This record gives sequence, C-alpha cells and structure tokens, in this order.
Amino acid sequence: MEQSRRIFFKKAALGVAGTVSIPFISNAASFNAPDDKNGPLFPIGMAGYSFAKFDMDKSIEMMKRLQVRNLSIKDIHLPINSSDEKIKSVLAQLTAADINVYAVGVIYMKTKQSVDDAFAYAKKVGVNMIVGVPNYDLLDYTEQKVKETNIRIAIHNHGPEDALYPGPQQVYDRIKDRDQRMGLCLDIGHALRAGSDLVKAVKQYKDRLYDLHIKDVTAAAKDGKAAEIGRGVIDFAALIKALKKVNYKGYCSIEFEKDMSDPLPGMAESIGYFKGVMATVG
Repeated sequence: MEQSRRIFFKKAALGVAGTVSIPFISNAASFNAPDDKNGPLFPIGMAGYSFAKFDMDKSIEMMKRLQVRNLSIKDIHLPINSSDEKIKSVLAQLTAADINVYAVGVIYMKTKQSVDDAFAYAKKVGVNMIVGVPNYDLLDYTEQKVKETNIRIAIHNHGPEDALYPGPQQVYDRIKDRDQRMGLCLDIGHALRAGSDLVKAVKQYKDRLYDLHIKDVTAAAKDGKAAEIGRGVIDFAALIKALKKVNYKGYCSIEFEKDMSDPLPGMAESIGYFKGVMATVG
C-alpha cells in the first residue's frame, strides 16, 4: 500500500504543476495546494463545515492559501436568520477574495418553517442549490418549494448513524419519481461507511447527482474515521473514472473532518492528492 502510494505521487508530480509541498512544520501558512488555473478535470470546492472551528475571515484566508475558489457556505459562517445587510456584507467579503458561493448547506429541515427558511435563505444568498436534509414527511412540501423557486435541493447522506439517509440509495429511492431538481449530495466517506459501492452509486444515480462531498476514511465500516485523501481506503482513481464516464457536471467539494482545529496541512495534502488523481485519470 505505501509503496503504491509513493509510485502514485511520483506519477502525479509529473502531471500537476505546483503540487503541494508538505514540510511537516507547525506553520500551516507554508502549505500550498495546486492552482485551480491548471484546469482540473472537475472543479474543486470546499464544504463549509470544514471550517467549523474558524470564523469567516480565517476561512477565507485558508481558502486563498489552498487556492480553492468555490464554497458551499454553512450557516456557521452565515446564519440562516442573517439580516439582508449581513448577507450582503459576507458575500462582498467573499467576492473580494474571488470566492464563488455555489450552494448553501448542509441545512436540516424538520418543520415546514425550516423548509421555508432554507429556500428564502438560498434566494437571498443568490444560489440555485441547497444541500439539505429534509425529514421524510416534508418531502412533498420541499418538492413544492423547489417548483415555486426553481432552487434545487441536493439531499446529503450522513452514514450509518443517520436514521434518514445513511447512503445514497435511501435518498434516491425517495426522490426518483419527484421533480428532477431534487437530487443527491453524495458524501463519499459516509456512503462507504454505510456499505455503498461508490462507483455503482455514481453510475446508478447519475441523473440526480448534483454535488459531491469528497473525503477519505480509514475503513469501509461504521467505525471508519476521517483521513487525509489518499491515506484511507477509497479508490479515488475508480471514483474519478466513474464521474468522467457519467459526465458529472457538479463540484467536488472537499469536506475535511480530521484535525479540525489545525486542518490546513491535511487539506493541502488532500487537495494535492485529489488533483493528482484527476491528472492521471484525465
């Protein structure tokens, strides 16, 4: 395993300009990810939860160092009940940093009011997609809001601990006969821990695959833990080949959940590895 990893990195270094340099020192500011201008096979984003322990200023600083320009913003950084002035201020801050907000979420929807609030929030932020988790009894009402607003919802799976949507099949089975703007945000780490075959999932649910949360895990089991991309058990080459085959059009948003108090080194390594796989597959 370790030998094949070393071989991969040698190959990836030939295909990616500016591959991450990772001297293991305490100053995280020295870590640099490849530049998105090199044109990765799929656009890379960040899931806002990755920055759960940081304010917006610090999150933007890290994204700039990582050279990632797309964000699914979490209500940690821009609360759903924010005033219009607050929303304008945060969006201006992100625009000034050349960061594109492409979605909001993950947003949990347990009441009709929370569904209303989520769609109103997405409209104010100016995005056309919510990454959300509506309760089963709210799917009819959620579909109604999708039709009214033309805002898509990408339902997020949360692994074997999640009673509603542990894997992508539990999402797809409940939206396959609904409006086409209701789809999936496939969290690949949680899906694998819930027993899903990621390649099959991409192919089977391609018509409703609107977003991806990219991470790695130490085991394809409930007790699998977060890991840097490339250090876990997910076969990223097979995953990216499947995404290429189905002509996936969404973002690949890194959701880094290891060492969340000091995530930048792991984020940089993960992005570098993921871009390296895209370069070798593409």
